[in-house]
Amino acid sequence: MPHLVDLTLPLTPGQRGVGMEPKNTVARDGWNAATWHLYSHAGTHMDSQIHFDAGTETIDTKPLSLCLGPAWVVNLVPLAPRTVLTVAHLGPVATQFSDGESLLLRTDWHHHVADVVLYRDGLPRIGDDLAAWCVDHRVKMLGVEPPSIADVNNLPEVTRIHKILLGGGVTIVEGLAHLDRLTQPRVFFHALPLRLAAGDGCPVRAFAYDSPPDTWPRL
Repeated sequence: MPHLVDLTLPLTPGQRGVGMEPKNTVARDGWNAATWHLYSHAGTHMDSQIHFDAGTETIDTKPLSLCLGPAWVVNLVPLAPRTVLTVAHLGPVATQFSDGESLLLRTDWHHHVADVVLYRDGLPRIGDDLAAWCVDHRVKMLGVEPPSIADVNNLPEVTRIHKILLGGGVTIVEGLAHLDRLTQPRVFFHALPLRLAAGDGCPVRAFAYDSPPDTWPRL
C-alpha cells in the first residue's frame, strides 16, 4: 500500500488571514456549522497568475492536471535565514530532473511557523537564476515551506520572482509542511485548491505518495 504524507499546515482561527465564528450548534440547532473567513493565501496555498498580473489564469481555470504529479524532494537542510536559493542548491536533482515534473524544496521552515517574525521576514527565497531554470525546465509545481517564494518585504523582488514563475507556467505552492517526513527522493505530489471563481489563490490540501513509483496513481 502507498504511504500517504500530509504536507499541509492546519488553518487555525487567529492565525494571519484566518477567522472563524460558530453559525449553528447541536445544542441550539441540531447540527454544528461555522462561518470561516480565509485570506486567499493563508496557510498552505497555491497562487494563480492573476495574483501578480502574470497572466489570465485564475484558480478555477487551473487544470487539475497541473495540481498533481511526480515531484523531486530537494533537501536543503540546514539553511540559514534569508538564503537566496540558486540552481546550485538543487545538486544532482538538476541533472536528474525531467521536464514537466515538480520540485519540493525542503527547508524545514514549517518549524518556524509559531515565530511570526522569522517565519515571514527571515524566509529563504528563490533567486532569479533558479526561477528562470524552473521555467526553462517546465517545472509543473514549485513547492516551498516558507509562506512566500520571495521576500515579502521587498515588493520589486517578490513581484519579479512571482512574475517569472507564474508567467512562465510554473504553479507555485507555498506554506508546505512536513517535507522532513518524506523518505523517497521522488514522490507523487498533490496540491488541491477549492474552485474559487476568479481566485487569485487558495488554501490547498497538499499530500504525497511517499512510496515507489509502481504504487502511484496513473495520470
